[in-house]
Amino acid sequence: MTDEETATHIVHGHVKWFDPAKGFGFIVSNETESDILLHANVLRNYGQNSVSDGAMISVRVQQSPRGAQAVEVVSVQAPAGVALPLADEGTLMSAEQIAALALEPSRVKWFDKAKGFGFANVFGHNDDVFIHVEVLRMSGFADLQAGEAVCLRIIEGRRGRMAVQVASWEAASRAER
Repeated sequence: MTDEETATHIVHGHVKWFDPAKGFGFIVSNETESDILLHANVLRNYGQNSVSDGAMISVRVQQSPRGAQAVEVVSVQAPAGVALPLADEGTLMSAEQIAALALEPSRVKWFDKAKGFGFANVFGHNDDVFIHVEVLRMSGFADLQAGEAVCLRIIEGRRGRMAVQVASWEAASRAER
Protein backbone atom coordinates (compact mmCIF):
# COMPACT_ATOMS: atom_id res chain seq x y z
CA MET A 1 0.00 0.00 0.00
CA THR A 2 1.16 3.51 -0.73
CA ASP A 3 1.14 6.35 1.79
CA GLU A 4 -1.81 7.85 -0.10
CA GLU A 5 -3.79 4.62 0.33
CA THR A 6 -3.17 4.52 4.10
CA ALA A 7 -3.75 8.24 4.77
CA THR A 8 -7.17 9.12 6.14
CA HIS A 9 -9.18 12.31 6.57
CA ILE A 10 -12.61 13.12 7.98
CA VAL A 11 -15.42 13.75 5.52
CA HIS A 12 -18.97 14.98 6.24
CA GLY A 13 -21.89 13.92 4.08
CA HIS A 14 -25.17 12.02 4.06
CA VAL A 15 -26.11 8.39 3.58
CA LYS A 16 -27.20 7.83 -0.02
CA TRP A 17 -28.41 4.32 0.85
CA PHE A 18 -27.44 1.50 3.15
CA ASP A 19 -28.63 -2.12 2.90
CA PRO A 20 -27.93 -4.25 5.99
CA ALA A 21 -28.68 -7.44 4.01
CA LYS A 22 -26.02 -6.60 1.43
CA GLY A 23 -23.66 -5.39 4.13
CA PHE A 24 -22.81 -2.03 2.62
CA GLY A 25 -24.04 1.30 1.32
CA PHE A 26 -22.78 4.64 0.09
CA ILE A 27 -22.22 8.14 1.42
CA VAL A 28 -22.43 11.29 -0.70
CA SER A 29 -20.34 14.34 0.19
CA ASN A 30 -19.52 17.67 -1.41
CA GLU A 31 -15.97 17.10 -0.15
CA THR A 32 -15.31 14.13 -2.48
CA GLU A 33 -15.58 13.54 -6.20
CA SER A 34 -17.19 10.11 -5.86
CA ASP A 35 -19.44 8.23 -3.46
CA ILE A 36 -17.84 6.75 -0.34
CA LEU A 37 -18.29 3.05 0.39
CA LEU A 38 -19.66 2.34 3.88
CA HIS A 39 -19.18 -1.30 4.88
CA ALA A 40 -21.39 -2.88 7.56
CA ASN A 41 -18.34 -3.79 9.68
CA VAL A 42 -17.29 -0.14 9.87
CA LEU A 43 -20.81 0.82 10.95
CA ARG A 44 -20.88 -2.03 13.52
CA ASN A 45 -17.60 -0.77 15.00
CA TYR A 46 -19.46 2.49 15.67
CA GLY A 47 -22.19 0.51 17.43
CA GLN A 48 -24.98 0.43 14.83
CA ASN A 49 -26.14 -2.37 12.56
CA SER A 50 -27.95 -0.01 10.20
CA VAL A 51 -28.24 3.66 9.30
CA SER A 52 -31.17 5.42 7.65
CA ASP A 53 -31.02 6.89 4.17
CA GLY A 54 -30.44 10.63 4.39
CA ALA A 55 -28.77 10.51 7.81
CA MET A 56 -25.93 13.02 8.20
CA ILE A 57 -22.67 11.18 8.80
CA SER A 58 -19.03 12.02 9.45
CA VAL A 59 -16.50 9.34 8.58
CA ARG A 60 -12.76 8.87 8.38
CA VAL A 61 -12.09 8.09 4.71
CA GLN A 62 -9.24 6.24 3.05
CA GLN A 63 -8.50 5.99 -0.67
CA SER A 64 -8.19 2.47 -2.01
CA PRO A 65 -7.60 1.13 -5.52
CA ARG A 66 -11.42 0.81 -5.79
CA GLY A 67 -12.11 4.38 -4.60
CA ALA A 68 -12.96 6.15 -1.36
CA GLN A 69 -14.13 4.05 1.55
CA ALA A 70 -15.06 4.79 5.14
CA VAL A 71 -12.71 3.20 7.68
CA GLU A 72 -14.31 4.72 10.80
CA VAL A 73 -17.65 6.33 11.60
CA VAL A 74 -17.13 9.47 13.68
CA SER A 75 -20.78 10.54 14.10
CA VAL A 76 -24.29 9.92 12.79
CA GLN A 77 -27.17 12.38 12.98
CA ALA A 78 -30.74 11.56 12.02
CA PRO A 79 -32.17 13.10 8.86
CA ALA A 80 -33.21 16.71 9.40
CA GLY A 81 -36.61 17.20 11.03
CA VAL A 82 -37.84 19.79 13.49
CA ALA A 83 -40.22 17.75 15.60
CA LEU A 84 -41.33 14.20 16.14
CA PRO A 85 -45.05 13.63 15.71
CA LEU A 86 -46.23 11.07 18.23
CA ALA A 87 -49.06 9.58 16.15
CA ASP A 88 -51.90 8.67 18.52
CA GLU A 89 -50.45 10.74 21.34
CA GLY A 90 -51.53 14.01 19.67
CA THR A 91 -48.22 15.57 20.69
CA LEU A 92 -45.20 17.14 19.02
CA MET A 93 -41.84 16.99 20.75
CA SER A 94 -38.93 19.21 19.79
CA ALA A 95 -35.38 17.88 19.54
CA GLU A 96 -34.55 19.85 22.71
CA GLN A 97 -37.41 18.22 24.66
CA ILE A 98 -36.33 14.77 23.50
CA ALA A 99 -32.66 15.44 24.34
CA ALA A 100 -33.68 16.44 27.88
CA LEU A 101 -34.99 12.90 28.55
CA ALA A 102 -32.66 10.37 30.18
CA LEU A 103 -31.04 7.69 28.02
CA GLU A 104 -32.15 4.29 29.33
CA PRO A 105 -29.99 1.22 28.52
CA SER A 106 -32.16 -1.35 26.74
CA ARG A 107 -32.10 -4.54 24.72
CA VAL A 108 -34.21 -5.05 21.59
CA LYS A 109 -36.78 -7.80 22.14
CA TRP A 110 -37.83 -7.87 18.49
CA PHE A 111 -38.29 -5.41 15.63
CA ASP A 112 -40.13 -6.02 12.36
CA LYS A 113 -39.41 -3.34 9.77
CA ALA A 114 -42.24 -4.60 7.53
CA LYS A 115 -44.76 -4.22 10.38
CA GLY A 116 -43.22 -0.87 11.30
CA PHE A 117 -42.61 -1.48 14.98
CA GLY A 118 -41.04 -3.58 17.67
CA PHE A 119 -40.30 -3.73 21.38
CA ALA A 120 -37.36 -3.44 23.75
CA ASN A 121 -36.84 -3.92 27.46
CA VAL A 122 -35.00 -1.47 29.69
CA PHE A 123 -32.34 -3.28 31.71
CA GLY A 124 -33.73 -4.20 35.13
CA HIS A 125 -37.39 -3.76 34.09
CA ASN A 126 -39.86 -6.29 32.70
CA ASP A 127 -42.22 -3.90 30.90
CA ASP A 128 -42.00 -3.56 27.13
CA VAL A 129 -41.09 -0.29 25.43
CA PHE A 130 -42.74 0.28 22.04
CA ILE A 131 -40.44 1.40 19.19
CA HIS A 132 -42.04 2.78 16.02
CA VAL A 133 -40.16 2.60 12.71
CA GLU A 134 -40.52 6.37 12.29
CA VAL A 135 -38.76 6.94 15.64
CA LEU A 136 -36.05 4.60 14.41
CA ARG A 137 -35.66 6.54 11.14
CA MET A 138 -35.68 9.90 12.95
CA SER A 139 -32.91 8.50 15.18
CA GLY A 140 -30.72 7.63 12.19
CA PHE A 141 -31.36 3.86 12.11
CA ALA A 142 -32.87 1.74 9.33
CA ASP A 143 -33.50 -1.44 11.36
CA LEU A 144 -32.84 -3.15 14.71
CA GLN A 145 -31.87 -6.74 15.46
CA ALA A 146 -33.26 -8.87 18.30
CA GLY A 147 -30.81 -8.80 21.20
CA GLU A 148 -29.15 -5.56 20.09
CA ALA A 149 -28.12 -3.26 22.97
CA VAL A 150 -29.36 0.31 22.52
CA CYS A 151 -30.20 3.33 24.63
CA LEU A 152 -33.72 4.76 24.51
CA ARG A 153 -35.30 8.06 25.45
CA ILE A 154 -38.79 7.07 26.63
CA ILE A 155 -42.11 8.76 27.39
CA GLU A 156 -45.26 7.40 28.98
CA GLY A 157 -47.87 7.19 26.23
CA ARG A 158 -51.58 6.38 26.39
CA ARG A 159 -50.82 2.70 25.77
CA GLY A 160 -47.64 2.44 27.81
CA ARG A 161 -44.00 3.29 27.49
CA MET A 162 -42.75 4.30 24.06
CA ALA A 163 -39.38 5.29 22.68
CA VAL A 164 -39.02 8.76 21.22
CA GLN A 165 -35.34 8.31 20.36
CA VAL A 166 -32.97 5.39 19.82
CA ALA A 167 -29.20 5.73 20.25
CA SER A 168 -26.52 3.13 19.73
CA TRP A 169 -25.06 1.74 22.93
CA GLU A 170 -21.55 2.89 21.98
CA ALA A 171 -22.61 6.37 20.85
CA ALA A 172 -24.55 6.90 24.07
CA SER A 173 -21.64 5.73 26.21
CA ARG A 174 -19.31 8.14 24.35
CA ALA A 175 -21.75 11.02 25.02
CA GLU A 176 -21.80 10.23 28.75
CA ARG A 177 -18.00 10.55 29.09
